[in-house]
Amino acid sequence: MPLRIGFIGTGGMGQHHIENIRSVIPGAQVTAVNDADESVARAVAQSCGARYIPDPYDLIRSDEVDAVMIASWDPTHEGFSVAAIEEGKYVFCEKPLSDTPEGCLRIMEAEQKAGKRLLQVGFMRRFDADYRELREVIARGDIGIPLVVHAQHRNLAPAGGAKITSDMSATNALVHEFDITRFLIGDDDTYISAQLVAPRSSRFCGDDLIDPQLVYLETKNGVRVELEIFWYCRYGYDIRCEVVGDLGTASLPTPSHTVVRRDGLHASKIVPTWQERFGGAYVTELREWIASVQEGVITGPSAWDGYVASAVAAACRKSRLTGQIVPIELIDCPAFYKKP
Repeated sequence: MPLRIGFIGTGGMGQHHIENIRSVIPGAQVTAVNDADESVARAVAQSCGARYIPDPYDLIRSDEVDAVMIASWDPTHEGFSVAAIEEGKYVFCEKPLSDTPEGCLRIMEAEQKAGKRLLQVGFMRRFDADYRELREVIARGDIGIPLVVHAQHRNLAPAGGAKITSDMSATNALVHEFDITRFLIGDDDTYISAQLVAPRSSRFCGDDLIDPQLVYLETKNGVRVELEIFWYCRYGYDIRCEVVGDLGTASLPTPSHTVVRRDGLHASKIVPTWQERFGGAYVTELREWIASVQEGVITGPSAWDGYVASAVAAACRKSRLTGQIVPIELIDCPAFYKKP
């Protein structure tokens, strides 16, 4: 029997997931949808043969829904996640898990009370083939002990003309870097401090956004991490990562495109959007999540991973406001979330 999924949030990300389930991922069907914009939700429901449910909490409680996918506005993630967990339903929550560390802790408390892992966070880079290969190279010891990580997260412009604030650079975008860096160098290496530095801003961003921003992190094992987020880079969607070890370095490959030499130029395409760069990762992410739900054992990014990323984002916000290096204070990882 297909896994019956209810969607809360049918904007760009929600529609992307729904289309993947409809077109390329077997074993699941979308049975119910909800969105703050009723007209959008009704249109999506009609297109995929699902039922529109006006109240998101009614969707969570519905007997027609086995699992809940949350792709709504960031501040709503906590409430919907807790409600789904309390109903004993599996939940896939897009990043960020919560826009505060305290919200993540409340989700973790609900999940531990439920007695089993029910939630997965949408850190899809863990499912990207290039990142997985990079992790394997590091884990094999090919470059020795990791010492430094350099990463850039650059966007042509915010998707759909979305209004981005300075805080969202960390809470909405850099959380991917906070999580994938732990995935690469080892989940047991905890962040201990953060500093956010802002150069002069691009002339293309609004008054509410400092763009670009640079973040410097330190881990308990002494790894230094240098991150850049740039919403309005203007030339394409460009994700880079290099890990420097004591025997060598390893980097993400540049996405492959035809190279054209003409009129004195040597050029190849730079993808414009996240859909093109990480399309395969989103498919793999959902396929593996659906399989894990059907098996009753969730193995993807956990609420603990969401909490760590949120705590780093909070420290970055404080650093931006104070200009100081800020300690990252984490609770001890509960045994519930430790890998065997």
